Amino acid sequence: MQKKSKFLWLLDNGHGGIIDGVYQTRGKRSPIWPDGNQLFEGEFNRAIVNRLIEMCNNANIDCVNIVPELEDIRLSERVRRANEIYKNDKRAVYVSIHANAGGGTGYELFTSPGNTKSDGIANIFFEKAEKAFPTFRMRGIKEANFYVLKNTHMPAILTENFFMDTLTPDCELLLSQTGRNRIARAHFEAIAEIENSKFFQ
Repeated sequence: MQKKSKFLWLLDNGHGGIIDGVYQTRGKRSPIWPDGNQLFEGEFNRAIVNRLIEMCNNANIDCVNIVPELEDIRLSERVRRANEIYKNDKRAVYVSIHANAGGGTGYELFTSPGNTKSDGIANIFFEKAEKAFPTFRMRGIKEANFYVLKNTHMPAILTENFFMDTLTPDCELLLSQTGRNRIARAHFEAIAEIENSKFFQ
């Protein structure tokens, strides 16, 4: 019987995907750039989660995509699914993956307010992002009352992986396959370090 990993990683690809050419979420997209390209956040989020799941599976690290559908699943349902898993498996850690917007640039990460078990996990994720993207602005670890952070029962973080409404350098990175691979790899390296660290028990 295969040994379980230390944690069970619950991966949440924020917003909806694309069904028959139709994006399932209002807004949550970049402008149409001069070359005709446009980023749809839910598609990007799924691309990162799919890569991350493959990496975790190859490393025998337990993970679950809590939103395998392409439809835009309500936040309350995402949280319900996560909490149901945690009820039966206390190894669960929740990671919600997004692209940012608002005309800025860089990477930032969120936890719920106060000192929680999420903070140490967030530190490792942020350190791996800093290492992976040394030429990009690192905006820090912040606290917010985001629904998926304050209502999940397990440690939970939310990554905002650069700005989809800033073309250079952010959205160019998000649109490229190389950039997506680098972002997924940074997430995986954080997961792998946490799995192997004696600090996280």
